[in-house]
Amino acid sequence: QVQLVESGGGLVQPGGSLRLSCAASRSLFNINAMGWYRQAPGEERELVATITRLGTTYYTDSVKGRFTISRDNGKNTVYLQMNSLKPEDTAVYFCNAEIYSRTYWGKGTLVTVSS
Repeated sequence: QVQLVESGGGLVQPGGSLRLSCAASRSLFNINAMGWYRQAPGEERELVATITRLGTTYYTDSVKGRFTISRDNGKNTVYLQMNSLKPEDTAVYFCNAEIYSRTYWGKGTLVTVSS
């Protein structure tokens, strides 16, 4: 079992940057993979980026070149650096952890991109 707490959401202008953080209650070495999902109003929740225990990363096409997922093992924290933000990036962003066949979710943090 792991608890996940997201932070860093807020209101930013188009083209701006924001860094989200996800603090886990246990060592990242004990988590198979962590990721970021997002859900916009009226839309399905979608996968944004993932990082495995071994460091392999994945990004959905719409954020490639703009978002970067990273981790700090000493702080048990995963980050999502978001650059060149667009209005269509507006959503609640959720941190996700996978431990074997089980998945865990944070409560989400709202990102609003608007002028």
